[in-house]
Amino acid sequence: MTSEHRGDYEELVDEISELLGAPATLENRDFELIAFGAYDSEGDLDPSALDPVRTRSILTRRSTAAVRAWFEGFGITRATGPVRIPPTPEAGVYRGRICLPVRHRGVVHGYVWMLDDDPGPSEHRLSAAMRVTARIGALLADEAQHGADLSRELRAVLTAESGWQSDMAIGELRTALGSRADGPHTVVCVAPWPSADPDDAPSVRTMPGATALCTLPWGAAESCVAVLMRLRSTDVLTPATNAAGRLLERGRASGGGPGGPPPGTAAAPGGSPPGSSSPGGAAARGAVTRGADARAAGEQRADAGPGSHGARRQPTDTTAGAPAPGVASGASTGTSRRAGGPVAHGPAGGASRGPVAGLATPRSGIAELGLAWREASAAARAALAEPRLGPIAEWSAIGPFRLLTALPPEVAHDPAVQVLLSPAHRELARTAEVYLDCAGQAARAAAELGIHRQTLYYRLSRIEKLTGLDLDDGEDRLLLHMALKGARLAHGTATGPPG
Repeated sequence: MTSEHRGDYEELVDEISELLGAPATLENRDFELIAFGAYDSEGDLDPSALDPVRTRSILTRRSTAAVRAWFEGFGITRATGPVRIPPTPEAGVYRGRICLPVRHRGVVHGYVWMLDDDPGPSEHRLSAAMRVTARIGALLADEAQHGADLSRELRAVLTAESGWQSDMAIGELRTALGSRADGPHTVVCVAPWPSADPDDAPSVRTMPGATALCTLPWGAAESCVAVLMRLRSTDVLTPATNAAGRLLERGRASGGGPGGPPPGTAAAPGGSPPGSSSPGGAAARGAVTRGADARAAGEQRADAGPGSHGARRQPTDTTAGAPAPGVASGASTGTSRRAGGPVAHGPAGGASRGPVAGLATPRSGIAELGLAWREASAAARAALAEPRLGPIAEWSAIGPFRLLTALPPEVAHDPAVQVLLSPAHRELARTAEVYLDCAGQAARAAAELGIHRQTLYYRLSRIEKLTGLDLDDGEDRLLLHMALKGARLAHGTATGPPG
């Protein structure tokens, strides 16, 4: 739903609510919430008055496929007038419904819903409400056609090669947008999207502030969602972060997160609608734990730091088999905000962590839309590689990943570091990354890792021997740090979007 129509929908729904004397809601034909009427009394919001299906539909702005199929079973897709649906407590529908189909030229574009009371609104009032739904249907039909065209044009811009192809695609999109093309915009990338079928993409009508939305390839076998968002100013990203959060909720409800949909979203037995419509809350962030860090018995180091090469004991190495950057491990003995810890494997590395969102730098106009898309998709790749950046990451906040995501995957690899990334030295790789994330501060790194400082020094000496790098040398540190971040990026994502 574009922002210029949102007020129209809300006013029309309020008009229906006033006509019928009860709060009404407007959903599109995919049962995604567009607008709802004002609730004038606390009684309207009493949980005993609102059944779970209605409450969670309002809170999460979407219904499940089971809810949709159940209500469609009453013939609402074919109806041309009000449809009364009786209460069915065993299905979670404690109160009856009145459904007003929203049609335009014989095509259903959505539904207006209200709870049915006894005796309920008169036929005269329902007829007046149906005349209002005709106005809503005209708006939805116009917007559906406009949004579909813009989706094709947005996809053309984001996939066009630089040069005349890009200029032509931007020109066509500019013509379609008219004066809106000159306003402030940003681009949102949500990846990976659970379904590669374009028909499963969310509707632009359900995204306040969205100008266009399309799906694009993500890696070899997955897809992502791209959204062109209008902003009030280049300093306020709130509409984009809200849209990103809503898309993440839908993506995870569709099975894109760990373990499938959150509890409470599965269909009830026998085809009854479940008690919830989609996962609640903002983008699910999922608590994660650090990898186990077994302390090597007898590990110690006689010298004071990684650059000193005094006499050293050689205790038994017990660090083999622990996680590399970007690979999760077991229970934690310490927590770290900056590095290590579980990172979802991308398509090449196992089960995906679920969708994340990347936001581009806001810009005025659409001349640099291709660059904005590269920023948004880079931020999404970074959030998949480094959980602390997500689930919604702005390109301006992803640090070294701004450079790493711009490099071909093979460029980020360095021969000196490859041995450190082998399975036998995964814990050493994690130690090196945490140490460098902590700017070489040994006490801080040891605390982050949950180990003794002498254990840290011993591991750092082993890292120097394996790589041939001097951790007291700034350029060697930079090389190691970027190579480790590159490995994290490779573990966390596939190749990302084209272009």
